[in-house]
Amino acid sequence: MPETVLEKLGKYEVIKQIGRGNMGVVYLGHDPFADRPVALKVAIADSLKDNAAQARFRKMFLNEAHIAGLLKHPNIIAVYDAGIEGNACYLVMEHVPGGNTLRSYSRPDDLLPVEKVVEIAFKCAKALDYAHRQGVVHRDIKPTNILVTEDQDVKISDFSIAHVVTSDGSNTMPMGFVGSPRYMSPEHVQEDYITKQSDLFSLGIVMYELLTGHHPFAADTFSQLIHRIINEEPLPMRNHRPDLPDVLEKIVKHTLEKNPQKRYKMGLNLAADLSLVFDYLGYPKVEISKNEKFDIIRQLNFFQEFPESEIWEIVEASSWQEHEPGDEIIRAGDIEDSFYIIASGEVEVRKGRKRLSTLKEGECFGEMGYITKSKRTASIIAKSFVTLMKINATLIEQVSIECQLRFSKVFLRTLVERLSATTEIARSQS
Repeated sequence: MPETVLEKLGKYEVIKQIGRGNMGVVYLGHDPFADRPVALKVAIADSLKDNAAQARFRKMFLNEAHIAGLLKHPNIIAVYDAGIEGNACYLVMEHVPGGNTLRSYSRPDDLLPVEKVVEIAFKCAKALDYAHRQGVVHRDIKPTNILVTEDQDVKISDFSIAHVVTSDGSNTMPMGFVGSPRYMSPEHVQEDYITKQSDLFSLGIVMYELLTGHHPFAADTFSQLIHRIINEEPLPMRNHRPDLPDVLEKIVKHTLEKNPQKRYKMGLNLAADLSLVFDYLGYPKVEISKNEKFDIIRQLNFFQEFPESEIWEIVEASSWQEHEPGDEIIRAGDIEDSFYIIASGEVEVRKGRKRLSTLKEGECFGEMGYITKSKRTASIIAKSFVTLMKINATLIEQVSIECQLRFSKVFLRTLVERLSATTEIARSQS
């Protein structure tokens, strides 16, 4: 039977079909009230013949409309309206001229320039970070769900199976095997707890494809695909494309860690590392704004007791540094009155050639120099790409008395914990 030709959905005029997927058809439409083109996403009628299918599709469409109401970001597709007309469930969305997706640039013979991929990944990481801070986990990040505009900007779309959690993820629950298996994280394919780190893993797969034209876990069968996602490390990207810089290899590898706790904690941490790549490629670096610094600081353990007003004071008073792997951040013997909090990445503490410890995101170093202004007794070396908050007494004097007192309290507690841990290690080694 020929497909029914739609002319109107609610108040929206239907102009022509512009896309089709497994679950829906997308039409170019016109909103006569706002006088603008819109995309009308309509559930495929054949999928709604039985009551169970109707209920499932309606739930997914209305879920997408509900979640879209929470999200207003330049790199997330806008959803304006939703409706049900007879058996037709439809969403009214922002129209992206061209209708292309990142799938077009995931083949070896049609790859984008490396710097463009970095820019796209940077924008996606920031958009996901924004969604995650609203409590939304997308759960289906893949090339076909990332639209490309005519000027090659990007828009993340299709939140139909997204899940809303609390900001700290405390009520994250197993959500079942939904989504696209080729882009699932190990915990997703095992129907385990899905968090924002699951979305970042999926974005890592997309980055790998955009940079190489190959899937990191390519397999001939479904069971083999699942086995590789859970158990096998992907081939280094330089096996496919030798000209890729090591920095990108390390960033993508970090997103594809099997253990969610070893991946980037936030999309902003991934975005911060991607911004460093522009130095290597000879392009202007994308800066992290004050709002984004605020979001990074708010996630660090050191500042958990600080109210928002005081975190903003810290943003204004602190300076930020970025270091490449191998950089000597502090040299033994130097005199400096600053200490550092690691916003992202890892550093090594060394005494001569001996490695004493590794410090990670949220930890700090240089406390004794900050207090005594004496010579540094150890060197600090960047183990990965590192973003640091640098704090000294002069800067702290700029904040309010309340903030200074809270800062001193947390700082001294951190110092005591560090000294206690050092004493314990010394005892165990004696």
